[in-house]
Formats: sequence, structure tokens, C-alpha cells
Amino acid sequence: MAISLKKGEGVSLRKEGQYDLSSVTIGLGWDVATPKKGLLGSLFGKSGEDYDLDAVAFLLGADGKVASLGQPGADGGVTLNGGDVVFYNSMRHPSGKIWLTGDNRTGAGDGDDEQIVVRLNELPERYQSIVFVVAIYEGEKRHQSFGEVENCFIRAIDAHGQEICRFNLSGNSSYERFRSLTFAEITRQGSGWEFRAIGIPHETDRFVDLLRTYI
Repeated sequence: MAISLKKGEGVSLRKEGQYDLSSVTIGLGWDVATPKKGLLGSLFGKSGEDYDLDAVAFLLGADGKVASLGQPGADGGVTLNGGDVVFYNSMRHPSGKIWLTGDNRTGAGDGDDEQIVVRLNELPERYQSIVFVVAIYEGEKRHQSFGEVENCFIRAIDAHGQEICRFNLSGNSSYERFRSLTFAEITRQGSGWEFRAIGIPHETDRFVDLLRTYI
């Protein structure tokens, strides 16, 4: 039976355990609350824009930092493409052991809205942890926040589709200022790994602002 985690709790993922960690899928799902309108709002109000939540993974070394920020741009600046950050513009890590399956821009439908797949048993030893964050694309511009996001979750599924653990975090009025989350982390523990629920909200809607903590 899958373990339901609370903020700050963790669960051990071991090679010799009941789960097949040759491939672990980190699934993210969410729904957007239907806005409540009065009569005038129903007559004259416009329909809200879709929420585009982006799942991002930071691969960290033993020092807790991202080693590679990807290929330099034409102007010599940072692009993040081909580096240790997996996101919508760089969906597959150079190691081939972690990738983003796609970018769901609405959150519509049941199940996972975005997935990041990790071959934990094959991930190079230099990577000691993976941090998973989620940000609302252009959340500030569109006046969107986690205060309107419902049924938000992150979960880990093994190679056979068996759910290992899940962390639910639905927004409410206290999340109205927040447009991104440090959602969870997977860290090496001896011969296995630990999945830990974090659930720290941030006001920025740019995941690169969160990345600065790890460079």
C-alpha cells in the first residue's frame, strides 16, 4: 500500500525492497478551482486562463549544488539546455537517466498532469539528490497562484506502475501570494534512496529564482 506523506516526512526507497526502482516515475497532478461569480460576474466576467504548471528537476552533487548549467548561449550567457536542470526546454538529461515526459498546459484530466522519469539504479554516483519544484508559468502576469489550485499532489511510482508514496498539497487562501513550490526531494541513502516531502511555497513564478539556491 502506498504511503501518504505529510510535509517534512520521508520514505526509504531501497533496491532490495518490494519496489522495482529500475525506473521511478515522479508524477505531478493538479486541478484549478472553479471561480465563484455573482450575477454580474456571470454576465460580464471573462473566463479565466488555463494554469500552466511546470515540473522541474534539479540534479545536485554531494555539495548540494547544480554542477552544470548547460551549454552557453550565443552571447556567452547561461541557457540551462543540456545541463543538470530538467525542464520544458531541456526535457532529457545528458546522462539519459532522467527525463520529462511532456508539458501539460491545462491540468485537465485525471491522473498525473506531468511526469519526470528517473532510472535511479543507473543514475551516476556524482548525483546525490534530485529536487523537484513546480512553478506556475507567467503566474504573476496572469494573477494566478496556488490559492486557486486544488488536489495538487506529487507521487512516486515504481517500474511496474505501483505507487510507492504520495504527498498531497492543495492550496487555500493562505497560498494566494505563492506561485511556485519546492515540492519534494529524492536523496541517496546508502544503497538506496529516500523520498522526502518538502512543500515549501515561494512568491516567484520563475523556477530559475529557486535554482539560485543551488548554484
